[in-house]
Amino acid sequence: MDWADLWGAFGPGFAGSVFGAGWWFWVDAVVCSSVKVSFLHYLPGLFASLAALMFNCVKRDDLQDYSPFDEGEGCRSKTWLFLAYVIAFVSLAGSVGMLIEDAVLKTGPSTWTGVAGVLQCFFVLASGLIFWTSRSGEY
Repeated sequence: MDWADLWGAFGPGFAGSVFGAGWWFWVDAVVCSSVKVSFLHYLPGLFASLAALMFNCVKRDDLQDYSPFDEGEGCRSKTWLFLAYVIAFVSLAGSVGMLIEDAVLKTGPSTWTGVAGVLQCFFVLASGLIFWTSRSGEY
């Protein structure tokens, strides 16, 4: 068994574990928070999950094959993937913004809530990439 076979066999399980760990950080921070966490703090993690779902909707073969007669399928896939990465990086930037807000303001949630939001976005997006690289082209 070579590395590609091992990655294909164990990658999806590892990606699920990383995804679960990301959401576990966030749930832990919300449960342990002494003040109510606003819905605005939830949005970066939700958008990170949406972005991970979006870039897993694109086949790797659609990005590698180019034909001038493909009626725009490759262009649509690349545009969709670009949009998914924009949403991913905006969610990560939003979570960093929430971290800075939590660290500066003493009336809001604790700094741990901001740190957990950044960890959540990072782990969710990493799990999406792990799953995208580990799945085979035949599905």
